Amino acid sequence: MTIHCLIVEDEPASQDILKAYIADCPNLNLVETCKNAFEANEVLMNRNIDLMFLDINMPGLSGMKFYQSLSHPPFVIFTTAYPEFALEGFEVDAVDYLLKPFPFDRFLKAVNRAADRLKKVAGNQMKDDFVLFKADKKIHKIFLSDIHYLEALGDYVKIHLKDRFIVVHETMQNLQSQLPEPTFCRIHKSFIVSVNKFSYIEGNSLQIGDQSIPIGNTYRDRFREVIGNKEG
Repeated sequence: MTIHCLIVEDEPASQDILKAYIADCPNLNLVETCKNAFEANEVLMNRNIDLMFLDINMPGLSGMKFYQSLSHPPFVIFTTAYPEFALEGFEVDAVDYLLKPFPFDRFLKAVNRAADRLKKVAGNQMKDDFVLFKADKKIHKIFLSDIHYLEALGDYVKIHLKDRFIVVHETMQNLQSQLPEPTFCRIHKSFIVSVNKFSYIEGNSLQIGDQSIPIGNTYRDRFREVIGNKEG
């Protein structure tokens, strides 16, 4: 999964280190770099952020007080040169606490902890969610976590599941409106995919299981935005 992250750090040298470390992690997408809490608050109100790298000791408003002020904060990894703040960091359920200067392997350990937490949250959100599809004179209860991709077949749509498929008399547009984005993304006029299920992207297609699915030009930019792929 791609983790959309935010750096909140007032020291340019520390910003550069974090940027370099993030660039070396394929699962991290750096959305923005801010030098204080006020800039960060603006980003959080307008962008989807999964993880903050937040310096505690900043001018104006400390990173700790800023984080405590947020109603729906993303996961946070605190960074600071002062070890005495560690206990306070864990009291707000921080993912980790990095004491400057920290090496890449320590940074990676913290990122892996964040990834584990985010996967658990995503799994809990999806495991009980389901949709109802009518097919073969039956109403099928389909869990979102079992859907791999949808394929348009004329006036029908073939829903490829974990270990089977069903064919429903529906339009792709109607089914797309029933599936939560960004978990499900339309990548072609004939295909909607579960973003969690593809294994790799190669050229103008992605792979789900043994199926290669084309990525249409019309849908390419939105798909890149969803997965955080800025290199395309």
